[in-house]
Order: sequence, then C-alpha cells, then structure tokens
Amino acid sequence: MPTQRITFPGHDGSQLAARLDLPEGPHLATALFAHCFTCGKDIPAARRIAARLAGMGVAVLRFDFTGLGHSEGEFANTSLTSNVADLVAAANYLAEQNMPPALLIGHSLGGAAVLRAAPQIEGIKAVATLAAPFDPEHVTHHFAASLPEIAEKGVADVSLAGRPFKIGKSFVEDVSAAQLAPAIASLHTALLVMHAPLDATVGIDNASHIFGAAKHPKSFVTLDDADHLISRASDAEYAADVIATWAHRYLGLTPPAPPPGTPEGIVRVAEADPAGFLQDVNAGPHHHALADEPLAYGGTNRGMSPYGFLSAGLGACTSMTIRMYARRKGWPLTHVSVDVSHNKVHAQDAETGGGDKIDLWHRCIKLTGDLSADQRQRLLEIADKCPVHRTLERSSNVKTKLID
Repeated sequence: MPTQRITFPGHDGSQLAARLDLPEGPHLATALFAHCFTCGKDIPAARRIAARLAGMGVAVLRFDFTGLGHSEGEFANTSLTSNVADLVAAANYLAEQNMPPALLIGHSLGGAAVLRAAPQIEGIKAVATLAAPFDPEHVTHHFAASLPEIAEKGVADVSLAGRPFKIGKSFVEDVSAAQLAPAIASLHTALLVMHAPLDATVGIDNASHIFGAAKHPKSFVTLDDADHLISRASDAEYAADVIATWAHRYLGLTPPAPPPGTPEGIVRVAEADPAGFLQDVNAGPHHHALADEPLAYGGTNRGMSPYGFLSAGLGACTSMTIRMYARRKGWPLTHVSVDVSHNKVHAQDAETGGGDKIDLWHRCIKLTGDLSADQRQRLLEIADKCPVHRTLERSSNVKTKLID
C-alpha cells in the first residue's frame, strides 16, 4: 500500500507527524486511527489494521499525539481532552483533503479518545475500540507511585515501558474527571468493542461497561488470549480482519466500474508481512483472502498457497458449471462437491510424452441426487468444459510490466 508521510497542526498548533496509508486502487472511504497511551502510530497492530483496510479501499490516517513519537509539543502539557482535540484536528485535516473520515479506530486510551471525539466529528459512521478503558483514570496506575509528586510539584518524571516521560497535573486531573458514558450514549453510530479477557493492563470489565453504555447497533468480539498491545502477528491479523469485515457493512463501500476488458475487476495482491510470505488478496472491497506458504517452505500457513488458489479456482468452476447445466436440464442434482489436488509430475506419467515436468491436477467429483447413469456420465463430460479447466489445459500468455 502507498504510504504518505505528512504533518498537520494539532490542537495547540504543534505539527503532528502522521502516516496516510492509501489504497492502491480506488479510494472508497477514510479511517482515523488513535494509538494507545504513550505508544505511537507505528505499533504492529496499527500497521496491520491500516494495511487490511487499505486493501479494501479505505485510506487510514494514523498519527502521533502531541509530544509523542515524531510529533512536536510537550507531552507533559497534554491530556485526554487534548488527545480528543488532536483527533478533531486530524479529521479537519482529512476533510480539507476531500477525504473526511467515516471510521474511527482507537486502541487503549486512544479508544477512550475516539469515543469522546466521535460526536464532535461530522460524518462518522462507525467506531471501533481495542482494549479501551471505560474509566480513563485507569491509566494512572502505571505511575501511581509518582502521583503525590505530581500533585505537589505539578509534574513528575516517570518511566513507562522503560521510556522516560513527564506527566503533568493537568493530565491526571483530566483523566480523573473524564466520564465516557455520556459520549458513548450519544454516539449515534455503529460501535465495535474488541477486548481480550486476560488483558492484564485494562480489564475485560471495561469492555462490558462500554458495551452496556452504547446503543445499537453495537458488537462485541473477544481477542481471546491477546496481550494488551496486540503484539502477536496472528492477533493483529485477526483484529484487522474483524474490523474490516464489520466496518464494510456500515461504510457503504461502492467500487467504480471495472476497467475496460476486465469485467470482474482487478485482483490485487500485496504483502501483508514482508518478513515472511503472507499476502493480502483483494478483489475489490467485498472479497478478501490470505495467501501464504506452508511452514515447511518458510511460510506461516495462514492462507492457501498460490497453487491452492489455482486448485480452488478449478474446483469452484467445475462445481458451478455442473450446477448450471443440471439446472438448465431440470435434472435432480441435489449437491456437488469437488476434491482437487495438484502435483508436479513427469510428462510421461501424465501420458503426454516427453520427460519434462508438468502440472497435474487430480479432480474427484461427487454428485448427489436421483440421477441416471447417462445423466451422471453427461455431467462428468460437462466438467471438462468448465472455463478454468480449459484455461489450465491450453497455453496462456502473461504480460508483465513495472508500474510506478
């Protein structure tokens, strides 16, 4: 996915560093991502969610809040209220670019921020939270030992996840007074709550309170044994897939007409994990799959192999062709199943002569229904007329070019 590095003015004029992840195809909607407390825009979960949404045509803006990451400003002067104001500023920036956000996603304290910000941003259709606290004051337990010093001096140096930060009195007072229930009740938009039951940082009861305060439409999805940062690749992939599938219902993604000569549109394949072989396979905004290699070949086995997709295409086309013919004839075919396997064999093994290796597909077809022997034989013959079968049996041309 193409990524633009941009800056925009935050709530106090400080320039906030951001990444705008863009679809490689048509831009159908825009999302805004808010990161967790003292985290940043580049955490693995944010990257994976952005990539998954971009693959279905949704641009994603993820940025560092004031005073964090590569953004300007003093973190000691920020608060939950300033985070909300930064989100509103980000939404205004996107609107100025003619791509106003329709989806808000917030992780941990960023989840509390998007819940507060949503009623202030026009055009929001859906909000998703991951491991969000219902009581924002919850974050103060990370530096509980420093609270007396903050109360006395107005600021204190604290260590969070091994990194030094200055926490100001305004932040503590702001999260202590924050009430999310009124904002959640006034969302007037779809809400997805995602949380892990074993989250040791923000307990699962927070998700229950958020869900209970919200009006329908609302959904709750467990993150099972994921950690608070959703740091495992499989957990980030799961969260990304659920958010993308859920949001599709509410964003109203409508792709443009396919290019001339490609009636089914473009199938776009893009790396999901450059460290391995995992690929996002998108056919427009409606259809998504994962391609991978087996563990034995250095992959993570989280999707079908490329030859698996070829086998699936042959099996699906075979079944559809048989069904179409039986339906037209009015024959009592009640069910079709096709088992397909692929192998590389020597040409003489396939009775085609020569010693070179060729591709061999074994296809086993099961027909259910009160069919005569002649009808079954005719349907077997029809299977060989399926378009994918014919494509695989004849030579094809693949024309390739580099694009910018």
